Amino acid sequence: MSELTATDWERRLNSAVPLFGHRNWIVVADAAYPAQSSEGIETVCTGADQLHMLRRVIDAIADARHIRPNIYLDYELQFVSESDAPGVASYRREVELLMANSVVNRLPHEQIIARIDQSAQVFRILILKTELTIPYTSVFFELDCGYWGQEAEERLREAIAQSSASERNAR
Repeated sequence: MSELTATDWERRLNSAVPLFGHRNWIVVADAAYPAQSSEGIETVCTGADQLHMLRRVIDAIADARHIRPNIYLDYELQFVSESDAPGVASYRREVELLMANSVVNRLPHEQIIARIDQSAQVFRILILKTELTIPYTSVFFELDCGYWGQEAEERLREAIAQSSASERNAR
């Protein structure tokens, strides 16, 4: 884990985005996010504001034609009370505005961590750790192919299955 200046973490993000593709992850994490031990995970302490970092990551992914994000938030975030975590209501509103044009999935925190840990066995994960001290505020971007969607993949798999069945019947 390393502490970087603003330009350093932006350079790190900018160098990762062209390399990353389907099944890589970028995480914008709160201050208490754990340093995971899987070799494929790189954790960077940015010292940055979380909402600024989120805007930057969203923009970087949007500018990359080869990837699109599947976005995950911790399910628990919607239940964190303002009395227990001052600022959480404002944070939720800001995140909702930032993600207004995105499909956002909510899963329990432990399930997301498990998915990242499993992905890190084969794929690289970049965690950009911020200074935010509100629980369950990490935002997870599971990257997917930007130019090939699920529907196209399903049509391809169906064509392959039909071709295989035709070949078997021809024998």
